[in-house]
Amino acid sequence: MAVKFKKDEKRRIKGTKKVQVTKHFIKQTPLEELMKYVNNPNGKPKIKQKCRNEVVRRGYTIEKVAVNEEGL
Repeated sequence: MAVKFKKDEKRRIKGTKKVQVTKHFIKQTPLEELMKYVNNPNGKPKIKQKCRNEVVRRGYTIEKVAVNEEGL
C-alpha cells in the first residue's frame, strides 16, 4: 500500500453534489516540502521518519548538523 503524507482532502464542487478527493502520497510530495517537515520541531516523529525514508529512496543523503545557539 502506498505511503500517505497527509490525510485525504475532500472538497465539494459548488453547484453539484459531487465530492472531489485529493490524495497526498509521499511519492508525489516535492523534496523541499519533505525537508521542511523533517526540520520542523513540531512535526510528528512517525511522519518525519517516513519523509527521511522517502528522501533516501530518491537517492539523497541526510546529514545531521548541530545548530549553534549563538546564531539564533
